[in-house]
Amino acid sequence: MKKYHTRRSFLKTTGKAAFAFTIVPRFVLGGKGYIPPSDRLNIALIGVGGKGSAHLNALKKTETFVAFCDVDDRRAADAYAEFPKVPHFRDFRKMLDTSARDIDAVMVATPDHTHAVAAVAAMQLGKHVYVEKPLTHNIREARTLLDAARKYKVVTQMGNQGASMDCNAELTEWIQSGVIGKVKKVHVWTNRPVWPQGVPTPAGEKVPPELDWDLWLGPAPVRAYSERYLPFRWRGWWDFGTGALGDMGCHLIDPVYRALQLGYPTSVEASATTVWSDEFVEADYPDSCPPSSIVRMDFPARGKMPGCELWWYDGGVRPMRPAELGSNEPFGSWDGGALFEGSKGKLLCGIYGEKATLLPTSRMKDFKAPKKTEPRYGGDSHQMVWVKACKDLGKSSSPFEYAVPLTEAILIGNLAVRCYDFKKLQPGKKPDSWAPYDYPGRVRLEWDAANMRVTNFEEANAFVGREYREGWSLGT
Repeated sequence: MKKYHTRRSFLKTTGKAAFAFTIVPRFVLGGKGYIPPSDRLNIALIGVGGKGSAHLNALKKTETFVAFCDVDDRRAADAYAEFPKVPHFRDFRKMLDTSARDIDAVMVATPDHTHAVAAVAAMQLGKHVYVEKPLTHNIREARTLLDAARKYKVVTQMGNQGASMDCNAELTEWIQSGVIGKVKKVHVWTNRPVWPQGVPTPAGEKVPPELDWDLWLGPAPVRAYSERYLPFRWRGWWDFGTGALGDMGCHLIDPVYRALQLGYPTSVEASATTVWSDEFVEADYPDSCPPSSIVRMDFPARGKMPGCELWWYDGGVRPMRPAELGSNEPFGSWDGGALFEGSKGKLLCGIYGEKATLLPTSRMKDFKAPKKTEPRYGGDSHQMVWVKACKDLGKSSSPFEYAVPLTEAILIGNLAVRCYDFKKLQPGKKPDSWAPYDYPGRVRLEWDAANMRVTNFEEANAFVGREYREGWSLGT
């Protein structure tokens, strides 16, 4: 592997020598027009359209984008037109090989299945990374990213923007100060999916000339292109996305996870919607996530905090309204919400921990917020919080030390969803027979976090990681 020296590493290694001069000529620090890294961060953006455009707009006035990468020229067209002098690539591996010396940090805004390979490749070159949520496509990738972040000592951030919001910090303070006592159960729900799920695998179509389909697939298994995969709709396909739980869990579960310091679950169980293709004929759509699911995760006691049940609902399913909530009072937000059940009462909030309220809401009349103990970021965007951490070599609001366990917990939930749909055809029966399948995965899965294994249903461990197709790897 080539060894690259960035502007930042150059300054670090030459810092002592610089103090020997009263005046340091500009050419010593990088030449005519050089801007110190403390002023502007040189960023490469992988995935320029979609969420990538939001990152670009958030930072383009204060930071410098030095390289773009996108496999779809249609999605990237606006960025390429606005920044015609920024080199752009289709393959992020080529971009990193070509432009590494110009890059301080990398932002990854691709579909879930390419997050890990792009992030690890950047960290191997000593680049700080910002990676969209969920951090990875599977559990093994998540652990690999944490190991890489520790090994290469770079600043990291997952793109769960609620982590940088004051409402998230306030919710944590409320819970940890004991406003509702000890919390033993939390319900979290979302309105997702808002894309098709529980659908048959589409037939192949002609690949648009603006799209490099092979690069879009990345490490995922080869399959024929279809417009039903992208943009955005890839979220409902197991090879590429992580369903509603993966899409929204890092937003809705984040304040719960942070406030309760949950760590890794010890067991998980799920149920999911059954899709029928005909009268009493169960559809077999293994490539697509189910239309809706319910997941229960059990977390052990943590210090003075008791064991806790976390319940997740998606696809239009949600818990029943608590008795303490008025019949016409809002139950969460449009995106979903969270309901905490404590020994001294209940607390309701929307996405990111927004609009937190004690139940019944009349309790808020005389409520006094506890002392501030959690960091605030002064209204900075989630992206800028990361940028400032990169410049100061400090801590972001959702570093991998925190984001990996959160991501893992969410992906363990998906593990149970996939096992729920795991079926075996009974001997002597056909798919159109009466009750033809056994479902051995419809059990409570026992999770060994230290070894990343389900201990009571071996077939589940096939979903912990995945085999990459030839030409792709996750080496650190």
